[in-house]
Amino acid sequence: MFKKWGISAAALLLTAAVILPGCASKQEPKEALSAAASEVLTMKSYESKSKMVINNLTIDAGSAGEEADAMTSQVLSMLKNAEFTVDSVYQAEPMQTEATLVLNLKGDMAMSFTIPMVMTKEKMYVKVPSIPFFPIPETIVGKFLELDLKELAEQEGAEFNPATMDTQKAQQLSNEVLNTLLGEYDQEKYFNDIKPKDANLPEGVEAKQVVQFQVTNDNVKEAITILVNNALPKIIDILGKDEYKEMLQIEPADLADAKKEIQSGDTKAELDKALVDLNKYLTINQFHFNTAIDKDNFPVYQDLLMDIKVNNPEEGVNVGLSLSGSNQYSKINEKAAFKIGIPQGEEVVTLKELEEQFGSMSTY
Repeated sequence: MFKKWGISAAALLLTAAVILPGCASKQEPKEALSAAASEVLTMKSYESKSKMVINNLTIDAGSAGEEADAMTSQVLSMLKNAEFTVDSVYQAEPMQTEATLVLNLKGDMAMSFTIPMVMTKEKMYVKVPSIPFFPIPETIVGKFLELDLKELAEQEGAEFNPATMDTQKAQQLSNEVLNTLLGEYDQEKYFNDIKPKDANLPEGVEAKQVVQFQVTNDNVKEAITILVNNALPKIIDILGKDEYKEMLQIEPADLADAKKEIQSGDTKAELDKALVDLNKYLTINQFHFNTAIDKDNFPVYQDLLMDIKVNNPEEGVNVGLSLSGSNQYSKINEKAAFKIGIPQGEEVVTLKELEEQFGSMSTY
C-alpha cells in the first residue's frame, strides 16, 4: 500500500516538475532579471514605446556670475517638463527598424520636433523636419534623406562593416554586460520585489513579477565602489571578446589601457578620497529602476525615476535634476506591422541633392 502510494506521489511530483515551469513561477529578483535579459535574445520582432521626461531642473550658479543668469533661465524654461519619446517597430529578418522620435520643449520658446526614421541593413532614412529659425529648403521638408551607410564609409576611407549593425549581437552584448553588472550587487541591499498591483503599470501590461533596483544615500558609496572596482574591469573584458570585435571596432590596446587605468592605485586612491565626502556633493532623493516581467519571462515594461541634487560647495553651484523614463514592449515575435515602410521614389532625397539645395540657398 505504502509502496503504491509512494510511486503515485513520485509520479505527481514529476508531473508538477514538468508543468510548473510553464506557469510563470516567481523567481528571486536577480535571477528573474537575468532570465528576462536572456529572453530578450529570442525577440525576433516587437513594437516599443520609450519616453523620457525632465520633471524638474534647477541651477543655482552661485559665484559663477550674473552674466549666465539670463541664458540659464531661458535654457531651464525650455528643458523643464521637456519630453522625448520614441515609438518603434523592429524585425530581425530581414533587418528593418522604423522609429518616430518626438521632442517637445516647453516654456516661453515652446516647440515640437517629430522625426520619423527607417533603417535597413545598409541604409538609413531620416525625414527632414521643419525647424523654426533654421532655413531648410521647402522642397525637401517632409522628404526622407537617404543615407547609404556603405557609401558613407567609403567616403571616409573605411570599409563598410555590416557587423556594426548587428542588432542581435548588440542584444547579446547588452545581456552579458547586464548579467555581469547585476552579479556584483547584493540582492538584499539593492533589489526588491514589488507587487504588480503596486507598481503603477500602464494599462495593457500584465506582469507576473516586478523587480526594483534601488540606490539610496545609504548605499551609494558602496554602489559606486562596486561599479568602478568590480564591475567595470569585467565589462571591459567582455567588450574585448572575439565575438564583439567586428561590431564594436574597438582596439584591444585601448581596452587594455582603460582597464589598467581603472585598476591603478592612483585611480583607486582618488575614488576613495572622493567618496569620503560624497554626501557633501550628492544627495539622492530617489533613484530606482523597475522591470516588469510577463508570464513568458519577457521584460515588457521598465521605468526609471531619478531625483538628485549635485552641489559644489567651493563655488556655491547647486544643481537639482528630476527625470523619469519608461520603455514598453508589445507584439513580441508577432508579424511586424510597419507604419512607414521603406521610403522610395519622389519621397526620397539623396545626401548629394540635399547639399545642392543648401548650396543654391547660399548663393542668394
